[in-house]
Amino acid sequence: MDINPTIFKSYDVRGIYPQDLNEQNIVPIIKAIYAYLKPATLVVGTDMRVSSPSLTKVALGTLVELGAKVIDVGVLSTPTFYFSVDHYGYDAGIQITASHNPKEWNGIKIVKKGPSGLIKIGKSTGLEEIKEMALKGKSLPLTGGGTVVKKNGILKDEVENSLKIAGNPQISKFKIVADAANAMGSQYLEALFKNIPVELIRMNFTLDGTFPVHQPDPLQKETLVDLQKKVISEKADFGLAPDGDGDRLFFIDERGKIVAPTIITSIVAKELLKKNPGERILIDIRYILTPKKIIEESGGKMVITKVGHAYITQAMNKTVGIFAGESSAHYYFRQTGNAESPMPVILIILKVLTETGKTLSQLAEEYRGSFESGEINFKVINGQEIIQEAKNKYRDGRIDTLDGVAVAYPNWRFLLRTSNTEPLLRLTVESYDQSVMEEKRDELTALIKSFTKL
Repeated sequence: MDINPTIFKSYDVRGIYPQDLNEQNIVPIIKAIYAYLKPATLVVGTDMRVSSPSLTKVALGTLVELGAKVIDVGVLSTPTFYFSVDHYGYDAGIQITASHNPKEWNGIKIVKKGPSGLIKIGKSTGLEEIKEMALKGKSLPLTGGGTVVKKNGILKDEVENSLKIAGNPQISKFKIVADAANAMGSQYLEALFKNIPVELIRMNFTLDGTFPVHQPDPLQKETLVDLQKKVISEKADFGLAPDGDGDRLFFIDERGKIVAPTIITSIVAKELLKKNPGERILIDIRYILTPKKIIEESGGKMVITKVGHAYITQAMNKTVGIFAGESSAHYYFRQTGNAESPMPVILIILKVLTETGKTLSQLAEEYRGSFESGEINFKVINGQEIIQEAKNKYRDGRIDTLDGVAVAYPNWRFLLRTSNTEPLLRLTVESYDQSVMEEKRDELTALIKSFTKL
């Protein structure tokens, strides 16, 4: 069975249906996953994409032929899937999803239980081995006799766990607009807001794998325009925009402005450190100035990680950190197995708004410690060459090569790294001074373009 090797990405399996991933070639992939994991219990979940039911059916059938004990958690978000694996003590899990990708795509996210939390299977944690096994057709014997057991009530337990993480806060009445993009985030938002005093204004909550309104990718700012307008017209306290599988969540303040994920990270970190002083807070290397100030002032220890959810979860396991925030709006908690969990983030933001009486825009200004460029992407084939040129030009700064090259000066810094999933070079710049950020952003952009090869 032909398998396109490029569908094995840095963090998961992902390709266009049916040319890259289909009902035929998913079989050797599932066999390889099971042979690699050798789990006593295996959770299987899925999203709402048009191709997901048939792919999931084949996956379940293949696992039964392999003799697996399968827990079928049905259609749910990726955070709820992660929660189910961790909370109930299962050995591993696979989620049929392509996250925020367009409707033509589908894929598989893989996770296993580790000694101090979940381990996401990516390039550095087993996916290369699974790839080789799938391409070579290696598998365990088909013994038959596998079982599939349905698991219900997961969302109820996840809401209770989220309330516990947030300290079961007293929350005032709020009006919130949420645009779920016809994707999985609508599920946990509905479940959460049934338990707290929130007036929820719903946008695109019907599950529809064709994404009739817009792609479920809040990193594309054009997908947020309608939500921003709705927040203003409804005079809402803020807006929420989860991505396709619900593991990323963006906040829009009451003025319709996007709140930087580093600010959300800082607010959550400060609240957690109040009751857990000295704990480690993890952030990715793209932007560090805003959270660094808050974490240090709050008595925490900041740990910088590579970009990407598999790397961050890996670092969470290693450092036993209490919380991690990624600048692409992934948020991770030790109490959810080191996996993404948007619900406690929402609750903590509501708690702080209740206790301070401030608006989200006021909080954002209070917590913002730097000005950020946003991620700027360049399509190139010579990314490493450009990184070396930047490293040479800015060699008088403090250089960090954890992920690409990061260079820091007293009042500004930048990161230049190649994408883990696309032929792109990614630039981020931050400074304590907005004009300096803009000047250095333009300076680096000109440098990159002068050396770009397409």
